[in-house]
Amino acid sequence: MSVVENTRAEGALAGIAWMVATSVCFVAVTGIVRYIGTDIPAVEAAFIRYAFGVLMFVPMLGPIIKKPPSLASMRIYALRGLVHGIAVILWFFAMARIPIAEVTALGYTAPIFVTIGAAIFFREKLHFRRVAAVVVGFAGTMVILRPGFHEIASGQIAQLAAAPLFAASFLFAKRLTQDEDPVVIVIMLSIFCTLVLLPGAVLNWSNPSLGEIFWLAVTAIVATIGHYTMTRALRAAPLTVTQPVSFLQLVWATALGIVIFGEPMDPFVLIGGGIVVAAITFISHREAVAARRPITPPAPATKD
Repeated sequence: MSVVENTRAEGALAGIAWMVATSVCFVAVTGIVRYIGTDIPAVEAAFIRYAFGVLMFVPMLGPIIKKPPSLASMRIYALRGLVHGIAVILWFFAMARIPIAEVTALGYTAPIFVTIGAAIFFREKLHFRRVAAVVVGFAGTMVILRPGFHEIASGQIAQLAAAPLFAASFLFAKRLTQDEDPVVIVIMLSIFCTLVLLPGAVLNWSNPSLGEIFWLAVTAIVATIGHYTMTRALRAAPLTVTQPVSFLQLVWATALGIVIFGEPMDPFVLIGGGIVVAAITFISHREAVAARRPITPPAPATKD
């Protein structure tokens, strides 16, 4: 294997590993938000979570203040904070109202937008195996949702609206990883999301209990770690490699809902989850095999 092929293989596997860690963190966040419930307005809960995130990074703000990002990067940070902040409000709203598995499943429309956006804006190649894995994964979520058999409520609408916004945030993060440090990217997301959420939180403020503040602080810690690992995944490998791995969240979120919150076991959720896991296994295997496969040198090179 050449040095280039070996580097590519290591990058793909590292991206997959970082995205698996991201999935674990975000499932933990999902469980905490589900536990908090609807006692706090969605925008206020989201604001408190991101405000704690900013406080976590206060000791690290000095170097950023002394040497701030470029104006072009700041524009991307601001746009990402806007779309991500709105998406988080919608997600908090949905998470408190519909089952964990359903929120997670609906969230998997985001990778479809991400994959398409990566091909359009970053010119990433969409090999057949990648497209097939994403399509199969999406089909698995449709098995879980069974559209047409369930009434569409406000929670489902909110999560469906959040999906393309989260996809846009992913694409902005991918662009930033080309020039910015992963830690700085996470810090700036916390800052801009807090600013975006502040007006809505003030207008809808309801005094939270100490327990709710504690769990939102824990959410901030775990989610911040998740955003860092996600940024590392985006830097290590193309979006079309890392995104299918995020489907693992569905399996873990379903198990969390059943074991912790007593949500009924739905056989369609298990079948759909199996389809999703199969898609992830296939894409991960094919990417590793493709990265190890030797490349035939061009004809002139074989004559030396």
